[in-house]
Amino acid sequence: MTALATGRVSGPLVVLDADSTLIREEAIELLADAAGSLELVAAVTERAMRGELDFAASLRERVATLAGLDVAVLEHARGRMNPTPGVQELIDGVHAAGGCVGVVSGGFHELLDPLASRLGLDFCRANRLEVADGRLTGRVDGAIVDAHAKARALDEWAAASGIRPDRTVAVGDGANDLEMLGRATLGIAFCAKPVVRERADVAIDRPDLGQVLALLGLRG
Repeated sequence: MTALATGRVSGPLVVLDADSTLIREEAIELLADAAGSLELVAAVTERAMRGELDFAASLRERVATLAGLDVAVLEHARGRMNPTPGVQELIDGVHAAGGCVGVVSGGFHELLDPLASRLGLDFCRANRLEVADGRLTGRVDGAIVDAHAKARALDEWAAASGIRPDRTVAVGDGANDLEMLGRATLGIAFCAKPVVRERADVAIDRPDLGQVLALLGLRG
């Protein structure tokens, strides 16, 4: 893997993980809190992000605990989501340089889409929750966004934007992000689990996404 060229980078593609990267929370835990399954879900999430569990299987296990929740819980969870400091600065800075920013998540479109629109993200890909009669069924609707899907999203968005592979950057914190970080020219571990820090090109330990701009030569 080669490093990004030193100095100002024109037109990069920056792809962010969502939970504990784009936002400070793990979104599924906000839903689990309403379902009374927070302790179980948080424990499974922690193990999955450390790479100790298969992500798809762990997600199905966690989503199953949400069965029966009224869809109104989604709006409540969205209200508890907090964008990571510096994220708007990062997005605006990349756009000013002629680049694009996307988020790809093992979380859910139902929670992410309004935030992605508000922040001005160019791309958003996540899972969808199955709903029947106004309630969550406890199942994921469609294919699960796993590590392979995250890496594919980076490739697809770069191609769609006309951005060369050597201008791609990925930012994430958990084991599910490793393939994406490895595919990008610059893989950034963001307040990350040890396995991610060990394999990323560079690590950011302070929860401020604006620091990514400095790594791209877009901020002094």
